[in-house]
Amino acid sequence: MTGRLGTRAPRLRTRVVAAAAVSIVAAVVVLGAAVQVLLARHLHNELDATLRDRAAQVAQLAATAPALLTSPTVLEASVEPRQLDVEVVDHRGRILGRSPALGGSTLHAGGLVTAAIRDGRSGYGDAGLGGRNLRLYVAPLAALGGPASGGAVIVASTTDEIDSTLRESRTLIIASALAAALLVVPIAFVLTGRALRPLATLAAGAEVIEQRGDPSLRLPAGGGDRTPDEVARLADTLNRMLAALERAREGERRFVADASHELRNPLAALRGNAEYLARHGADAEALADLREDAERLSRLVDELLALAREDAAALPQDAVRLDELALSTSGGRVSVHADDPGLVRGDGQALRRALQNLIENALRHGPADGPVDVSVTRAGPEVRLTVADAGAGIPADLAAAATTRFWRGEDARSHPGSGLGLALVRATAERHGGRLEIDGARFTVVLPALTRLSGDGGRTRADEPEGI
Repeated sequence: MTGRLGTRAPRLRTRVVAAAAVSIVAAVVVLGAAVQVLLARHLHNELDATLRDRAAQVAQLAATAPALLTSPTVLEASVEPRQLDVEVVDHRGRILGRSPALGGSTLHAGGLVTAAIRDGRSGYGDAGLGGRNLRLYVAPLAALGGPASGGAVIVASTTDEIDSTLRESRTLIIASALAAALLVVPIAFVLTGRALRPLATLAAGAEVIEQRGDPSLRLPAGGGDRTPDEVARLADTLNRMLAALERAREGERRFVADASHELRNPLAALRGNAEYLARHGADAEALADLREDAERLSRLVDELLALAREDAAALPQDAVRLDELALSTSGGRVSVHADDPGLVRGDGQALRRALQNLIENALRHGPADGPVDVSVTRAGPEVRLTVADAGAGIPADLAAAATTRFWRGEDARSHPGSGLGLALVRATAERHGGRLEIDGARFTVVLPALTRLSGDGGRTRADEPEGI
């Protein structure tokens, strides 16, 4: 038992809460990452603009007062909260002046200085100085005379402030994600508990039904108007399923009771005839009765087995032509008319048995010398297999009852039978996706038709049906 519990999947409530927490954390992380990228871009753009503005100031000074470029205090500058380092070189790359904060250090701009002096092209770069990360901007100086003429100016600033700000924002994002997760777990736990309460009610009701084994009980919808539509629909569906199970159980009970009753009569007759023969010896009349009772019992058992097979049989897959089935029954009082091949997907043996039951029913209950007409017609997407006699038939108010098992009409004594024929025909029609229609003395099996082949003159070859 412990091993089974150890491998059981987490409860739905736990999974929903975990999914909500993970979703919130993921959303905060994604949003935070986007903010981080935008913030880093903004801070670097702002620093680059500051470096570019300071370089423009130095270039203007080189054009208007070049002698001041060698003064350390002139090159000293800061823009809160940043300290800007400036270095000026001549057209040969020699240093003419620098910010006092640099001391003996040199800004290593590399190829940026060469590009500025030779090509007059400015540019940004990154460098390191004394363990600090620097952002550089190098701009050319106009050749207007003076020692720095044709040289370049290098402006640099540390990126430590930017890195610190980004680290703090990352810490804040992570803390926010964790706080959101801690906050959403209890909220999601409460909300999912309320949302899943109707399902818990359904589960409790289902357990009661399982323990009692009574399909007549029904599951509670729970919550009234506050019950979600999906849960209410599930409850309705399950209740309809329980109703179907109840009807099936009741049908089985009736079937067993009726079968027991129907089997009792021929068995009693057989036993009585057997006892008579045992006492008085063989008698032609007793032997005939014995043979008739045995045949009646055999037919009843065969029909019961056929009906049971129809209830449990799989969906038919073969292509069957009803006109051929109908024509095979032609003869005597039975006439056949088929204006359509009547191509259906079905079980040929079961359909033949259903047709024979209808014909036997018409021969037994119709006028003694009256004709029995069998027809196969097409009505849109359906094929209609009809058996009709000249009798009064079944009244409309009894048509539904006539297809139930062991139903017997008023003339049952004069026309013996098991009462299973029409029930078997209806079961066969329903297994084929169709229905049995009764209109007085007209009995019609309606089945879905298969598509004809084009250009065959209204005759579809059974071995080449389209869409099979």
